[in-house]
Amino acid sequence: MEACKIIQNKKWADFVELVVETCAYAGSGNVLKIQKMLHLCAEHKTEENKDETIHQVAAVIGVALISFGENIGQEMCLRTMNHLLQYGEPMIRRTVPLAIGLLRVSNPDVQTMDLLYKLAYDSDEEVAMSAIFALGLIGAGTNNSKLAGNLRQLAAGSQSPSRQDTLFVIRIAQGLVHMGKGLLGLNPLHSDKLLFSNVSLAGLLTVIYSCTDMKTFICGQYHYFLYYLTLSIYPRMLICLSETMEPIQTEVRVGMAVDTVGQAGRPNRITGFQTHETPVLIAKGERAELATDEYIPETTVLENFVILRKNPDFVPELSAD
Repeated sequence: MEACKIIQNKKWADFVELVVETCAYAGSGNVLKIQKMLHLCAEHKTEENKDETIHQVAAVIGVALISFGENIGQEMCLRTMNHLLQYGEPMIRRTVPLAIGLLRVSNPDVQTMDLLYKLAYDSDEEVAMSAIFALGLIGAGTNNSKLAGNLRQLAAGSQSPSRQDTLFVIRIAQGLVHMGKGLLGLNPLHSDKLLFSNVSLAGLLTVIYSCTDMKTFICGQYHYFLYYLTLSIYPRMLICLSETMEPIQTEVRVGMAVDTVGQAGRPNRITGFQTHETPVLIAKGERAELATDEYIPETTVLENFVILRKNPDFVPELSAD
């Protein structure tokens, strides 16, 4: 923070300080910091100092960044974003869809999808393009059919020469939705949402900040900023390996994750599960468990690559024959 004070331009110094501060509290859910960001969003700039609204961009994205770690914080943040959409300055309205995209990355929640789809038809072209890119973020790698259909409708209505920039962003969003044919996703969180990868989050943030000025970056000559998304791309598969790193096929149950924090005994950690053979795809909000006692996992969380060792006490069930 002291190093940021060296920057001569006061406007940019404040902006960089805010970005550093929000990154320091990323995923912490710190209420005081969120209040500070909302105070900055509530400031009303006059015509003379309109260019100073740049720090409000960092404040809006900062609210999403601080609260994206857990579900209740995300829900409360989404309510706040609705208020900012209704009462915020034009610069804030253009940034809100991108903040929502960060909150719901690779998680095409129906309500969020409908809100962003509505904003994609906004009269402000910058708001519309931000919403379209956010649709790509929330559907990244999910192959969501409803979302793909919405983007096709948007593309059909953006064929005129005056809307070429909008069409370009729609094509990017369509590519994100079908990323890796549904085998990849954007997910900075791992270890059952307990930890997040700083590098992965930094890649996402870089692209989101560049999208706050679509005309200059994504639709201009700096479109290569999209490549920073590769830092956050990760396979959505669960692959089981032996101690010698050979692939193992074993049965796992995959179902919706249940929050069991603080519950006594050994409650069910998943609900509505299906049994599959590994490798298997795990969607957002799902969790996997081994279906048999044949192997013992080396980790408590079954995701990505998991090393299994043979259970010495396992007795195979005798067949009916």
